[in-house]
Parts: sequence; structure tokens; C-alpha cells
Amino acid sequence: MPHVEVNDINIYYELSGPKGAPVLVLSNGIMMSTASWGFQQAILSEHLQVLLYDCRGMWQSDHPEGPYSMEQHADDLAGLLSALEIQSAHIGGISYGAEISMVFALKYPAKTESLIVIDGVSEIHPLLKAQTDPWLKAAEQEDPELLLMTSYHLNFSGEWIRANQPLIEASLDRFAKIDMKALADLMKAFFDLNVTDRLDAIIVPTLIVVGEKDLIKGVDYADIIARHIKNSELAIIPGAGHALCLEKPAVLNSLLLGFVLKNANQS
Repeated sequence: MPHVEVNDINIYYELSGPKGAPVLVLSNGIMMSTASWGFQQAILSEHLQVLLYDCRGMWQSDHPEGPYSMEQHADDLAGLLSALEIQSAHIGGISYGAEISMVFALKYPAKTESLIVIDGVSEIHPLLKAQTDPWLKAAEQEDPELLLMTSYHLNFSGEWIRANQPLIEASLDRFAKIDMKALADLMKAFFDLNVTDRLDAIIVPTLIVVGEKDLIKGVDYADIIARHIKNSELAIIPGAGHALCLEKPAVLNSLLLGFVLKNANQS
């Protein structure tokens, strides 16, 4: 499996798609892995080079001692791009990965051809902290069942949960494989996020995508980001919860492909 050494750790990555095509980076949500992008990789890699990776603390990358930070994740992604001899790319991600992407665009504008923020936030309001603090408690207690029970109803719409209950029940096996200590470090890095006042420095074309029924990082947060990034467009996906890449893959794929190709043609 492909790894590269970046900033003294090994980063796992997958790069697929035709050589010479625009490069789209997709950064994971906090409990996601590269496999979570399966619906995107299968379709988008027919037209784009798609770079998936696990950031430090996630799955097949190294899990060094914390603390972690969004700035550190941005540095790791920059190192990964350099190791792969990719000068610049279209930088995107979902949730935690969207937040990494915004920090990356701020810190590495020359490496950012466009920015894609899927169900992300630039600041954390008290309700979001209250909704996600139990995830940190579950990680600290090393309790995968508690982590699942306190998260799945926030990550998916009610309609998706009703239609996919067997998948929810089967998720406990995957949650049991999460490195809980590393997850706690990732959660603490998230709780330190506050970049709203810096977003006006982002001038690249930006796509902001949010699920209409996202209960934790919803339309209000997307509006904040859209107001502060002038060269941005906002897409609200009807009926979708937080985990857009799994709930509405066809709609998301169309948005991502159209946006990247439009802006690749302009570059």
C-alpha cells in the first residue's frame, strides 16, 4: 500500500485517474477513511486525478503522539503534494477535511487552484460543541459503541437511517477499529478551529456544499463561509444530512466534477 514520509510520519494515500488531468484532493471527515470516498473515486477518477489520503491519526497513516492541529494537517498535505510532485491542486474535503482544506488554502494559496468545502465550519458555536463533545468523551473512554450511538443520528438524515439500518448496525465493527487516543487528539484539534475572520484572504474559486438537513454543520455555517469568501458559490443539497458523500453521491459527484473542470479550464 502506498505511503510517503512527510514531516517525520508515514502518510497513506491513493492517487487514481488519468495522468495530466486536473488533481482533486479529498480530505476525510474525522471518522472517515479513504474508503468512504468510494462513490467519488469510482466516477471522478474517470475524468480527474483523485488524491485520497488519511491524515495523521487516521487509519492507515501514522498515529504519532498529539497534540494535532489544523495547521499541522495543512503542512502534511503540502508535504504529500510535494512528495508526489504535484505543484498545485483543487483542494477539497468533507467536515473535518473541509476545515483542513480551508486552513490549507489560507496557508498555501499558491498550491490551491480552487477550494471545495463540503459540510464544513469555520468556527464552532455552542450547540456544535455540545453535539460533538460526547464523541471526545467516547474516545477518551475507548468506547466504540458510545461513539456510534452519539454520532450516527447526527451524520445522516432520518430518511437515510431508516433505509440503511443494517449498515448502521454493521458500523460497530468499523468503529471498534478506530484508534481512540488519536481520535481524541483529532477532536481537540477541531475544537480549536476559528478561521472565520481570515477567510476573506481566500481568493481562489470556492465551492461550498451543504446538506439541507445537516444537523451539526448546516446551512448557517455554510452561509458564514460564503459571506466571507467573495469568490464563492453555495450549493444546498435537498434532503441530505451531513455525510453527503454517502447519502447523495451522484449529486455531489456532479457538483465536484463540474466545478473542477470549469475552474481547470480557466487556469
